[in-house]
Amino acid sequence: MKTLLLITSLTLVSQASFANISDIDAAANTMNINELNQYSEQAIDYEKAYADYRLAITANIMGQRQLATDSLNDAQQTLESLLDQDPSADPQALLAAVYGMQISFDNSKGAVLGMKTAQLLQQANDLEPNNPRVSLVRAINAFYTPSVFGGGLDKSQTLATQAISQFEQPCNEICWGHAEAYTWRGLAKQEQGDLNGALQDWQTAIEVDPQYGWARYLLNQQTVKQ
Repeated sequence: MKTLLLITSLTLVSQASFANISDIDAAANTMNINELNQYSEQAIDYEKAYADYRLAITANIMGQRQLATDSLNDAQQTLESLLDQDPSADPQALLAAVYGMQISFDNSKGAVLGMKTAQLLQQANDLEPNNPRVSLVRAINAFYTPSVFGGGLDKSQTLATQAISQFEQPCNEICWGHAEAYTWRGLAKQEQGDLNGALQDWQTAIEVDPQYGWARYLLNQQTVKQ
């Protein structure tokens, strides 16, 4: 009986450690919903929330809106529980990203979640002003926030550039977002009419992460238009 319990415990530990950030990113890059579902079930704490966040994005792209909504709710619950135990910058930034996506699904949540998002990003920035994922989520938030409310495309570009610089720092644990920062800066440039600058950023995103599917898709989309 003790042997069986030991084997079971080791299996659970192995499954949890198997679901790491790089695995989750790889599954998201290929839009592999089945793998993302598995990682969500296997992982714990931050990694579980990150898997659910990437699952929500992928499900939304593939038109599975209910799965996307459920995954965001799961990510929210996990992150809010984590922050109750230990407020730290990375869970705060990821929860802000989750809130932002929930607002995009249901604008009626904007009044409440918009304020929470701003508070989380301010707290995260106060805790770790050099955290690139905090700067990245702030850039995404600014992209969707009108300049009269403190956002705007110029601010989004500035924050994305800041994130890109911060991603040059060594990273050992939570390391997602480098290619994504170039992609969002490119999107801001595109919105401002700087298509060449956008194309350069998207190409750099692929150089940073050759498997990064979103930047490749954006580049291919422009090739088709031409």
